[in-house]
Amino acid sequence: MSRIIMIKRKHLVVAAAALLLALSGLLYGNRDHIIPALAQTPAERTIHMVVGEYKSTTIEGKTIEAYRWDPGTVVVRKGERIKLSIFGVNGDSHPFLIEGLNISGEVKKGKETVVSFIADQEGTYRLICMTHADSAHGGPMIGYIVVD
Repeated sequence: MSRIIMIKRKHLVVAAAALLLALSGLLYGNRDHIIPALAQTPAERTIHMVVGEYKSTTIEGKTIEAYRWDPGTVVVRKGERIKLSIFGVNGDSHPFLIEGLNISGEVKKGKETVVSFIADQEGTYRLICMTHADSAHGGPMIGYIVVD
């Protein structure tokens, strides 16, 4: 009798594992239909960035610094409406342009700058701070917007 119960229990465990495997394939196999709990309306997606600074001292005692966009790379889908919200944490002023998107603006310390665009062409677009364009000026401060 205990052998029959053990066999039935084994079959039940195998059936439950197969069911879990099938459900996980349905849920995670095609992720296009999954909507995150905090998803925004498909009309526009907001991406938040900050201006950050790295500062150090060389062995010779010289102070060096570099400014960065954070995150440094943003990936968006072709056709998406994007609202890029950039908050100035370090540095007084960061006039910028986004090559290929005909967008420019300025991020100031303690303030938020918002620009919007539709990602209608695939490619990689550089977000360039004109103040920190090269290493002689605390850069290059370049971020990337990848439209896929």
